[in-house]
Amino acid sequence: MATTFKLSCVLFDLDGTLVDTAPDLIACLNHALAHHGCAAVSADTIKPFISYGAAAMIRASIPGHDAKLMTEILATMLDHYQDNIAEHTVFFPGMQNTLATIEERGLKWGVVTNKRERFTNPLMDALKLTERAACIISGDTTANPKPHPEPMLTACKRIGVEPQECVYIGDAEHDIAAGKSAEMKTLAALYGYIKTDDIPQNWGADALIISPDHLTTWIAACP
Repeated sequence: MATTFKLSCVLFDLDGTLVDTAPDLIACLNHALAHHGCAAVSADTIKPFISYGAAAMIRASIPGHDAKLMTEILATMLDHYQDNIAEHTVFFPGMQNTLATIEERGLKWGVVTNKRERFTNPLMDALKLTERAACIISGDTTANPKPHPEPMLTACKRIGVEPQECVYIGDAEHDIAAGKSAEMKTLAALYGYIKTDDIPQNWGADALIISPDHLTTWIAACP
């Protein structure tokens, strides 16, 4: 990494990067599918679509179905998810140590996600992260979600850091695009919800991260 880079803040995508929300999201999807008379889907099939939102998960589950049915399934899924926000969600192995390392170094960290505040805030509360995070930016906190740079720049303003002092880690191409647009360092989380046709090597990230332990090592190497 460039010697002129000085790390002050680590920003995380939420689903598929900071925490593994797939078990809860897929359980709520299958609850909604069953409620509307549709077949259940496997976790392996749907997990790669989580980073693109609940609607994308539903489209992948019942391709070719009419818009009205999809809208009804979406409403049922999201209502059920709100009531079961963290039943099975866990930190990725090693992530709690990553957060501890960040805090021990006196660095700030925050979350920038396209998840709506309706779900982000109670999830962060359930994981006891709200008071630890320097900022929490959701998909509807700003007028434009990722890949627009506005959420990233808003996070920096709230924390009081320059974008050039931040690194953003996410598991989707729009995460890397948002970070790069804000002039941040960017890291692609290969341990997250990567689609089979994704090519993270082509996203333009500054590094590819294979695990939270790898992220900890990357952070420790920063000046």
